[in-house]
Parts: sequence; C-alpha cells; structure tokens
Amino acid sequence: MIKIIKVVCFGALLAISGVIRAQEERFNNPIITDKYTADPAALVYQDSVYIYTGHDQAPNDGDQYEMHEWLVYSSADMVNWKEHPVPLKPTDFEWAKGSAWAAQVIEKDGKFYWYVTVEHDDSHPGKAIGVAVSDSPTGPFKDARGSAIITNDMTTEYTDIWWDDIDPTVWITKEGQAYLYWGNTQLYWVKLKDNMVEFEGEIQTIDLPHFTEAPWIHKKGDWYYLSFAYKFPEKIAYAMSKSIEGPWEYKGILNEVAGNSNTNHQSIIEFKDKWYFIYHNGSIPTHGGSYRRSVCIDRLYYNDDHTLKRVIMTSEGIQE
Repeated sequence: MIKIIKVVCFGALLAISGVIRAQEERFNNPIITDKYTADPAALVYQDSVYIYTGHDQAPNDGDQYEMHEWLVYSSADMVNWKEHPVPLKPTDFEWAKGSAWAAQVIEKDGKFYWYVTVEHDDSHPGKAIGVAVSDSPTGPFKDARGSAIITNDMTTEYTDIWWDDIDPTVWITKEGQAYLYWGNTQLYWVKLKDNMVEFEGEIQTIDLPHFTEAPWIHKKGDWYYLSFAYKFPEKIAYAMSKSIEGPWEYKGILNEVAGNSNTNHQSIIEFKDKWYFIYHNGSIPTHGGSYRRSVCIDRLYYNDDHTLKRVIMTSEGIQE
C-alpha cells in the first residue's frame, strides 16, 4: 500500500510540474504575428526601441516580394510592442514606382532621417535609395530631397545588375560625420554632408567574402562591426575594423539561415546595457516563408577578444 501511494504521489508531482512548465513556456518569436514583417532596422531613442520594417503582402501562393509600405513598432522593454500608423510608403516619393524594400532610420539633431530602398521611375530605371525626414520617430515622414540620393546609373561601373543599390544603412561617428553604406553583390559607401540628404566625395567599394546584401554597422568600444548577408540562401557574416572606413577584417558566420526564409536581414543594437540581434525568418504557420517573413529578436554576446559569439535563434526570444 505504501508503494502504491508513492507511485501515485510521484505521478501527481510529474503532472503538476508538467502543468507548471506549460504555463511558464512563452514563445515571443516572432514579435509580430498579425502581419508579415521583414528587413528590420532598429533605432534606440530616449527610453524606447523603434523597429522599422517592410510589410510582406504577397498572397499565400505568391512567390515574389510584394511590399507597398513600411511599418514601425516601439517598445520600452523589447517584449511588448506597439504598432504605430503607417509612417511612409513608396508613393510618398513622386519619383518612385513602388517596392518598400529594406530601410533604416537614424536621428540627428532632433530630426529623423529614413533611408529607403524603392523602385525608381523610368527616368532612372532600377532600384534607388531615397531619404525621408520627420520630427518624430513614428512620423509622418516626407521626402527630404524631392529626388533619389542614389540611383542605379551611379554604380554601373561596378556591376551591371539593376538591383545593386539597395539596403541602405547609416552610421554617425562621435565626430558627427555620417556614412551611408548599401549594396547587393557589391558593397558601397559614401560620406554624407551635414544636411544628411546629400553625399560628398566619390562612392567607395569594399570587398568582403560572398557579400550578398543587408549591410549593418554597429560599434562597441573601439571596434566597428560590419554585418551582412552572406551567400544564398543567406546567412549573416561579419567583419571588424578600428575605422568605419576600414580596412575590414572578415571574421566569419554570425547567424545561420533563418527558418524557411531564403533571405536574412539583421540589425544590432544595445539597449539598457544588453545587446540584441534583430532579424527575420519565415516561421509563422502556415504561409510564412521567403515572401511572407516575420521579425524576431534574440540576444547578442561578445567573446573576450571582442569578436561576436554565434547568435542562437530561439522560439522563446526575449522574455520579461
């Protein structure tokens, strides 16, 4: 009789512990589940994080990128996200035909500058980079130039594809000098003028192993880190330098192929003394995939020699 009681009690304990584990289990990736979101670019401003994304709108059986607007979400804790009204569309640029591809927002002197990838009209065929501006991180934004800052004909000497001028990322040094990086198959950079809507000097190139697209720059201590999409399907790799102008030393893979998405597009930020890796995958059932992607977040860690540890992608994501 005593043995039976022990078995029953042990079984009850297992059942109770199973319930507790089930109650504690919380999957926070993807962070947005009511829309398909892609190409996340994060901005830390004051006490919040803002994530700017493209909106994947391809039909469930579609096999092309269909993106007609950008979205913005904010959070004070990296767990609970608030959606704001649509702040910008390609149609807000009179010279653009469409395609709300990857973009990034950066703040300077109380203004917010949004560098975006769009399809240019027939006056400059191909992908192009525009700049919008706002007094608020959530918009509304308006065209800051009335024309593209980068057009395909500016880079034809480096590659003959029409989609190489995409995926802009911007960094401002502590001295106040802004740099614009971008590219597909070829990585470009140029200095920006103080007004943030014109560049100065010649367009420069950087050669990195198997560079595909999605450059992103962040800095920790004395080191600059340049992460980028590598090969196809895309992993994320990275390089390091003591100068934003290079030379850049390739360091290896940072993030593996993300779920069932051929593309992998990242941003890296520090928020409240923790580092985060923000990316997309195709994990929302049942139609998620390469053309219906979803933004996720996991922690980023450093080795003692300042190199980056491999990012571990999780379903749990960031917890309270």
